[in-house]
Formats: sequence, structure tokens, C-alpha cells
Amino acid sequence: MKQILSVPDQVGPLLQAARKSAGLSQTALAERLGISQSRLSAMELNPASISLAQLLALCGALNLELQVLAKARTADHRAPEW
Repeated sequence: MKQILSVPDQVGPLLQAARKSAGLSQTALAERLGISQSRLSAMELNPASISLAQLLALCGALNLELQVLAKARTADHRAPEW
């Protein structure tokens, strides 16, 4: 599976789909990660609450690889405003 994410709200559904594709319940994945099922549910529903360390742990548990690639340049070369 290859998916390009551009907004945080896309992370939760991606993680949920990967979990289901792996045949894992929230409880089973939460046990692998050493967290509660309710915390995993919150992470899927509100991906803004996920730290980078948690995201990497989730990716590892779901056999996903996180890549950061440069976007193709456009006419507007300004950095995004945070």
C-alpha cells in the first residue's frame, strides 16, 4: 500500500485500514504496543494526539514504513506557514 498524506486527519483512517488489513483488533494491536484499547481508539479517531514516537511504533507494529520525500517544486517556493 502506498499513500501520500497531506493533512493529519488522513493518518487515523490509514492506521485503522492497515490494522484491519493485518487482521488485528484494536485490543490485539494495543496489547502489542503496550497501551490500552481506548488509547488506540483515541489515536485512530484523533491522529493529532499521536506523538512521533507513537506513530513510528504504530507503523512498526503494522509493518508500515514511514518515508519523507521532497515534493515536486511549484512556482511558489515558500515554506508552509505553521
